[in-house]
Amino acid sequence: MARERAGYFEANVNNVTRRSKAGMVTLLLHEGVPGHHLQTARALELKDLPSFRKTAFLPAYGEGWALYAESLGDELGVYDDAYAKYGYLSSEMFRACRLVVDTGIHAFGWTRDRAIRYLVDNSGITEPFAVAEVDRYYVNPAQALSYRLGELKIKALRAKAQAALGERFDLRRFPNALIDDGALPLSVLERRIDDWIAGNRQ
Repeated sequence: MARERAGYFEANVNNVTRRSKAGMVTLLLHEGVPGHHLQTARALELKDLPSFRKTAFLPAYGEGWALYAESLGDELGVYDDAYAKYGYLSSEMFRACRLVVDTGIHAFGWTRDRAIRYLVDNSGITEPFAVAEVDRYYVNPAQALSYRLGELKIKALRAKAQAALGERFDLRRFPNALIDDGALPLSVLERRIDDWIAGNRQ
């Protein structure tokens, strides 16, 4: 299962005159390190897991980790200028609008046109991007919601661990507690973190 080829990250630079560069740092955190690349590479390294556990992708866990990774930009020192911070906040605004649209479509019967218009009017994205996003939400209900639910759970688990461990909480080791078992349902992840807290109290 080991991979010989090094990982790489491709940035979409199509139509650079119209594409904002402000979100590139956030995108790198989400897709690269500490986001999906780190998460996936770590899963592939694990020796005692069956193959399906190394390659499974559970949206709330996987995308929740990636949004959590984005939120670490200040702590990592990479949102060190107003432009990069603006990119992160723009991403947060877009993600908030996705929650409204996903819920609007599947719980309140929004039309495709209404959903597209809402994204264009409120999230700062272009209409072609909004069309692609709305079609994605139609095909994959609650996928947009799963990102935020996963992130909120991971942040709650971090707060729980910090409160329980106090000075014994090690922020450098906490990410391993989240990713060292491969993809997990959020309820199982919570039990894993409870065990990690108990082990670090001793």
